[in-house]
Amino acid sequence: MTKQNSSILLSKINKKQLSTIWKDFKDALAGSSQDYTQIPLNKAVFLLAIPMVLEMVMESVFAVVDIYFVGRLGADAVATVGITESVLTIIYAIAFGLSMATTALVSRRIGEKNRSEASKEAMQAIITGFVISVVIAVPGVFFAKDLLRLMGASPAIVDELSVYTSIMFGGNVVIMLLFINNAIFRGAGDAAIAMRMLWIANGLNIILDPLLIFGIGPFPELGVAGAAIATNIGRGLAVIYQLYILWKGNGRVNLSGLAIRVDWMRITHLVKISLGGIAQSLIATSSWIFLVRIISNFGSEVLAGYTIGIRIIIFSLLPSWGLSNAAATLVGQNLGANQSQRAEKAVWGVARINLIFLVSLSFLFIIFPDWFVQLFSDDQAVIDAGIKCLRIVAYGFGFYGIGMVMTQAFNGAGDTRTPTRINIVAFWMIEIPLAYLMAMHLGLKEDGAFYAIIIAEACMTLMAAYLFKKGRWKKEAI
Repeated sequence: MTKQNSSILLSKINKKQLSTIWKDFKDALAGSSQDYTQIPLNKAVFLLAIPMVLEMVMESVFAVVDIYFVGRLGADAVATVGITESVLTIIYAIAFGLSMATTALVSRRIGEKNRSEASKEAMQAIITGFVISVVIAVPGVFFAKDLLRLMGASPAIVDELSVYTSIMFGGNVVIMLLFINNAIFRGAGDAAIAMRMLWIANGLNIILDPLLIFGIGPFPELGVAGAAIATNIGRGLAVIYQLYILWKGNGRVNLSGLAIRVDWMRITHLVKISLGGIAQSLIATSSWIFLVRIISNFGSEVLAGYTIGIRIIIFSLLPSWGLSNAAATLVGQNLGANQSQRAEKAVWGVARINLIFLVSLSFLFIIFPDWFVQLFSDDQAVIDAGIKCLRIVAYGFGFYGIGMVMTQAFNGAGDTRTPTRINIVAFWMIEIPLAYLMAMHLGLKEDGAFYAIIIAEACMTLMAAYLFKKGRWKKEAI
């Protein structure tokens, strides 16, 4: 074969490959009816990961845009959002645990080719989430000031800005149902639907944020309360659309023929699985609450800088959570189809992709942290604290890349106990004591808390990788 013919053949092969990738990309965005337990593994990862990553990209954009507008109101407003969200992590933990169990149950039933059972599991998950959110809303609304005071907020925040906290707690039902409904879609393999839901929710919030915060046009100027209202409207409309699709009956999960009634046996089973996930998330997120409490000792400016830094970090990590969610769905469906080796191969493949992505991103945050932080504040004290937070925590991105995939793999298998134990050691036995020691007693102040985050995440990743390699998760029956 001549050199010219070889070049022509290579060009045709590259064009064919690009055409195939483009077709798969369009299928991933539109929604695919593929059986993820049968198609080539690389294609399965691609079809699930693309919409899940894009879903989390929009969530991360929301996190950054939200704090961008609130940052224009001053350090107290940013600190209010930071403190409130540190307490809201309890709600997120419950929603995360329930959604984790929902994904595991739905994906396992779909892998078993039993869509009817998957739909019944989904119905009981929605009922459970709704009831729990109502129970949380009432005390959250009435005791918002006490919660802020307990978290070390300044008197100005408690007296003038607590309305933000009240609104966020009162609307927690949309947080809960958004998590659970999207978990149903992901577990079923309908990742494109979950992506569209989050784009709707956060797209509306981004539009409404400046209108309600600053009172643009006919809208009233509501300040930081406007951010809470915008968030709840955006998420609330998305939840309504989610429920419409679930009852419309065109997806893998169809609720249209099911009665809305409590099935205690299914709920008990769901809660039993989710308890590990809830505990796992509470352990991890409560460590953030303690970190906020430690950092609040160094002033509102430092706390505001920490809040901005963490929001930027969330921006970078959420797409990686999209990849991790793809791994969880593949684990659940392939275990349901009795293909444990395929499930393990998928996890290691996703972990490698995540590692490369986050290590590359960490260089930007280490070298140019000031550029990112200055987008959200012009207060030099806030900027300095945010730069330190972003730069220090970015050194641990490689560990986060592997650790989050391994953790979600356990959860996708329904083994929520193992990550719970790992989190107890990493966050309660290492991160919190170490942060307190270095910040309060070794003179490192807020830097000590930032270094503790890296050390804890590194320990978590090493433990998770070791236990995943042992393979006990493959035998998990749910």
